[in-house]
Order: sequence, then C-alpha cells, then structure tokens
Amino acid sequence: MAQALATVPENALEKVIAGELPFNVYFGFNRGQLDAMAALGFNLYEQGRNRDAERIFKGLIALDSKLFYGYAGMGAMALSEEKLDEALSYLRKAAELEPNDPTIHANLGETLLRQAKFDEAAAEFEKALALDADEDDPGANRARAIIDGMEIVVSELTRLQKAAGQA
Repeated sequence: MAQALATVPENALEKVIAGELPFNVYFGFNRGQLDAMAALGFNLYEQGRNRDAERIFKGLIALDSKLFYGYAGMGAMALSEEKLDEALSYLRKAAELEPNDPTIHANLGETLLRQAKFDEAAAEFEKALALDADEDDPGANRARAIIDGMEIVVSELTRLQKAAGQA
C-alpha cells in the first residue's frame, strides 16, 4: 500500500525560507519516503552508479539538512573514491546528526586511519563496535575486520623485529 504524502502546513514555503522547516515539508514528503530515497541512493552506490547515488544523496541533504542519510552516503562514496578530506567532512556531519549508527563510525574510523590519524581512528572503530554488540551491522563488522587485520600486521612486524635483533 502506498504511503500518503505528509500534510503540508500553511505558509510552508515561507517557513522553509525562514529556516523554520526543512525543504522536504514543502513537498509533503514524510520520513518513510525519505527513508526510501536513502535506500535507493545506497542501492545505486552499491551497484557502482555513483553519479546517480550522488544526485540522491545531495537531494536528501537539500530536502532536509538535519537528516544524516545524505551526509552518510556522500561520505561513504568519497571514502571509496579516496577523497578523504571530503569523506571526513561528510561523515563527521553524519555522526553529529546520528551518533548511534555503527556504520557511520566505521566509515569515519577508516577515513581517519587512511589519513594516519590513528588515535582518532581507533576511537571511531571502538564506537562502531560498542554500538553493535550483536555483531550484525556490516559496517561495524568491517571495522572488526580492519582491527583484526591490523593486529596481525603489528604482530608480524614485532616478530620480524625480534628476529632481526637476534640475527
């Protein structure tokens, strides 16, 4: 069954212009419809259709800059394209708007790790893990894999250093 459009308040455009309402209210979009737009954007991103996903994510930011979806999507895309400063900006905004999303913190941790900001990255990875006690969030599980991989690398480097010292 299709969802009905949200009721548009009287003088909605004036309230949007004054910053009292997000733009999506003027169009009558409800939260479920914005959720669907975000899901479409993430599906497009996963299919490698980044320009189409970008249009959706930027549209979500324009419709309601207080929702995290657009920022999280733009951050994930920027991270995958190695645009680390851009990713950091978008992901920090997403985390500010939605501090309880483990995937946002995992992406933020990975961005910081790639920027060699190790302490900040570790803190974000820890947040991702703490927010996913059931270990079912794909983003938090990616953070777990990154941490496990780094522990293996550090262990191997330590072993090689000890071996080199004995030679």
